Amino acid sequence: MTKLKITRCPMCGSKRIRRVCRDVKGSYRGKPYTAHDVEFEECPDCSERLYDMEAMEKLESARSAPLRRRKRVA
Repeated sequence: MTKLKITRCPMCGSKRIRRVCRDVKGSYRGKPYTAHDVEFEECPDCSERLYDMEAMEKLESARSAPLRRRKRVA
């Protein structure tokens, strides 16, 4: 997969935008989730985050994992 090649932040125009790798926490349908080791572009000036397709797939997988673990009651 092709990584994003960002040289300027699209929100503030900063040239300091950098590729980082970290855990990303969020919530989906009221349930918290953590996506581990997600690589994305982040601007240290305005905190804007840009995710490529690989990162989005990790986020989507992490947020849907708690939903798949639910047991159905018959």
